[in-house]
Amino acid sequence: MARYTGPKTKIARKFGEPIYGADKAYEKRNHENKNYPPGQHGAAKKRSKVSEYGTQLKEKEKVKYTYGVLERQFRNLYTEASKMKGIKGVNLLMLLESRLDNIVYRLGIAPTRAAARQLVSHRHICLNGEVVGIPSVHVKPGDVIGVRERSKSLEVITNSLAAAPAKYSWLEWNSAKLEGKFLNLPERTEIPENINEQLIVELYSK
Repeated sequence: MARYTGPKTKIARKFGEPIYGADKAYEKRNHENKNYPPGQHGAAKKRSKVSEYGTQLKEKEKVKYTYGVLERQFRNLYTEASKMKGIKGVNLLMLLESRLDNIVYRLGIAPTRAAARQLVSHRHICLNGEVVGIPSVHVKPGDVIGVRERSKSLEVITNSLAAAPAKYSWLEWNSAKLEGKFLNLPERTEIPENINEQLIVELYSK
């Protein structure tokens, strides 16, 4: 299965929340906080009740779309999370959060995870001083993530940083050098996305 490149608002409507961030089209469709599901007829279409399995599957798909991870990658991450000490679902989120593309997004170098993935793939990002072109590389506490010297004037980067990106306690940003440090893995309560990881654990435990 290829990575989804279609309309982001359609996917946001599918899950009932703006999983890709601020979305004017989504907000317009969901005026007055009314849920407006995907499809030509939106909420007017009669929809059957979602089963327990369907709810669990939907949560897994939501996380995959949120972090831009394909099915095989997601399965491998879950397998790795299962072998780690601690709670499986939380371990899974920690692995997703420590991906290089996600860190580039969290630092504000890119406006979206998709843009961050592209920056890494096009070799605009350095990890500990070395240019890296693999978005799925896992960053470890103490690692330094920065913008490649010749890429510091890229419009997508300067615009993103100028937008005053959110700050996170597990990341440290040096605006003079355009580089950030991954201090530690975030606590579960610090991850802002609306995710019920236990549903994913239940899905894979069947």
